[in-house]
Amino acid sequence: PLAGPSPSSSMASNVTNKTDPRSLNSRVFIGNLNTLVVKKSDVEAIFSKYGKIVGCSVHKGFAFVQYVTERNARAAVAGEDGRMIAGQVL
Repeated sequence: PLAGPSPSSSMASNVTNKTDPRSLNSRVFIGNLNTLVVKKSDVEAIFSKYGKIVGCSVHKGFAFVQYVTERNARAAVAGEDGRMIAGQVL
């Protein structure tokens, strides 16, 4: 039988590269991220308190989080800038 995504899977999509102005303004770049330790699920857990995450992509040393609104993105930047995660300051 065919099966779709697991119902318990609540992770956001990997899409964080839309170029329309609304998407650009509601995206957060997370630099200096220790991606040997910090995973996508960790990033989502940390940043989900600022609003609904519709996309999250983790790359070597950095990540992007895509929110629904620019307000959510601004709140995340204000709340997490300078935070230490896995021994590195964001």
